[in-house]
Amino acid sequence: MEKAGIPAAHICTVTPISKTVGAARIFGAQAIPYPTGDPHLSREKEMARRREIVTGALALLTSSDKSVDGESNAVFTD
Repeated sequence: MEKAGIPAAHICTVTPISKTVGAARIFGAQAIPYPTGDPHLSREKEMARRREIVTGALALLTSSDKSVDGESNAVFTD
């Protein structure tokens, strides 16, 4: 998608795999079984956690920082 000019943010739990495939914007997720949430939280906290993950990934789309430590792709966590 990036090569076609469409910015994308990858929410993932195993960031080294995303880096290997060349994802440009990588946002670290919660955990493998529940990448975009935490079912052990109360309903209100769960919704807030989901919102944090999604808004964090969306913020990457407007960020000009595309590298961390000189690497070609960036890994961000909240």
